[in-house]
Amino acid sequence: MITGAELFIKALKVEQVDTLFAYPGGQVIDIFDAIYDTDDINVILPRHEQGLIHAADGYARSTGKVGVCLVTSGPGATNLVTGIATANYDSVPLVCFTGQVSTELIGNDAFQEVDIVGITRSICKYAVTVRKRENLAEIIKKAFYIAKTGKPGVVVVDLPKDIQRAYGDDQYPNEIEIRGYKPNTSVHMGQIKKAVDALNHAEKPVFLIGGGVNISHAQKEMLQLAEITDVPVITTIMGKGAIPTNHRLYVGNIGIHGSYGANTAISQCDVLFSIGTRFNDRITGKIEKFASNASIIHVDIDPASISRNIAVDIPIVADAKKAICALIKKVQPLNISKWVKQIDNWKLQHPINMGKCGLTPEKIIHHINDVYNNAIITTDVGQNQLWTTQFLDLDENKQMLTSGGLGTMGYGFPAAIGAKIGNPKKDVVVISGDGGMQMNIQEMATAIVYELPITICILNNGYLGNVRQWQEMFFDKRYSSTCLRYRKSCAANCNNTDKDCPEYTPDFIKLAESYGAKGIRVTNESEIVPALMTAKDTKNIPTVIEFIIDREANVMPIVPPGNALDDMIIKREDR
Repeated sequence: MITGAELFIKALKVEQVDTLFAYPGGQVIDIFDAIYDTDDINVILPRHEQGLIHAADGYARSTGKVGVCLVTSGPGATNLVTGIATANYDSVPLVCFTGQVSTELIGNDAFQEVDIVGITRSICKYAVTVRKRENLAEIIKKAFYIAKTGKPGVVVVDLPKDIQRAYGDDQYPNEIEIRGYKPNTSVHMGQIKKAVDALNHAEKPVFLIGGGVNISHAQKEMLQLAEITDVPVITTIMGKGAIPTNHRLYVGNIGIHGSYGANTAISQCDVLFSIGTRFNDRITGKIEKFASNASIIHVDIDPASISRNIAVDIPIVADAKKAICALIKKVQPLNISKWVKQIDNWKLQHPINMGKCGLTPEKIIHHINDVYNNAIITTDVGQNQLWTTQFLDLDENKQMLTSGGLGTMGYGFPAAIGAKIGNPKKDVVVISGDGGMQMNIQEMATAIVYELPITICILNNGYLGNVRQWQEMFFDKRYSSTCLRYRKSCAANCNNTDKDCPEYTPDFIKLAESYGAKGIRVTNESEIVPALMTAKDTKNIPTVIEFIIDREANVMPIVPPGNALDDMIIKREDR
């Protein structure tokens, strides 16, 4: 006979959990006591539960393992909510254990009691409260199975305190059967044949690749499929890296800030073969004009995603990797050289280029490409994310982690911590804005105490840059609540960006040094490479590099709201 807390530890070991991101509290103190004598689970103590779950997310995305969280009840549990939605939107397998008051107190407004199952049910794959000690093992087994099978996602398991303390048997199941949950593991060969026939008759086909290809680890197979057929490859932000970005068939990203070549190719193709994307509004533009001349084939593991946003002609419900492997056996080279040349010409005519002298995000990211050749790069959200997805080179040795579906500021830095913990031999680089960096900056202490040599690149323009750009372009430069150098003494309704503005708060270099990290400020192009090399050579502590960039630098091109993909503003002066 063992306690529920002891069974919890046994379950983690059977599930081969080597890292647990955890924050203690009254309603999980019994589990932490059980962990105390355990040497083969690495317990990571971040400084805030939101940082904790983003770290678990980064660990899961970068390793392919299930990320595991443990927090207490009440505020501990609610602090996970943003991270649960972030991971679930991007199909990241996480199991989040939350403490709960004893079962006899549930519903009585006890201290630090919240209905975390009710709160998270709509933003996770499955949520459950354990009501009986005899069900604990089965529920934990079910949680790991659901999180990693089918379309991966987040499972929340609520653990009342009396269940943790109660004694019961020590058996943990080897397998689990869940009535009504049967993830599709096969590929419908009839639909594959239809898709191949459509591809063979195409004159202007493209592959549109989403995050599902990266989630299923099908990058090698996707490259093989593209090279056999000679079909150009366009990616969503989440699909970037599905084939090397320097490959002759890679066109670029699609969407609001997609490349001219990619957006135009989608608008003019006659067969759109999409794999692992949800067709969200960030990539489609005006739906009525999205690939309006094309037959659309859609491969996705989630049947609910097919024809939800864009009506498709040939649906294929399947895991991306299995579908691609089936396609490889059936496809043949296509005679579409004229189409490929046309796309190449579009790329040459309108390359993504910031076209400015001085310290630009483009130059910074190009130098990151050169200095880091075996790395995981995480981004925050905003302009920093968009510039990274435009200019970052990815291949089999580089991986990019970013919050796509939810667009969560504060994601990049803690995700990098989780990625570094899961991949200690790889370089890990954060690209963040000054706004997003401050949302979870307390995790600098986590990086210090776990001796993580992460390179943190802050692109500091003194604004919440993405919103400021929209205010400039579509709201007559009315910079409402986006200036981060604002002081109470500033003039009302100011849109001034000159050097007379107040000093930025905080001083990121002094703040980094106060934590025990290295801090470097870069103000001109010649300093970029020395700063990056210093960071790369620094051991056991993170390095913060603050790049002071143009305050009104914009992400271009851009598709204005309500426009079709091929109706974009290419350059700032074109608006």
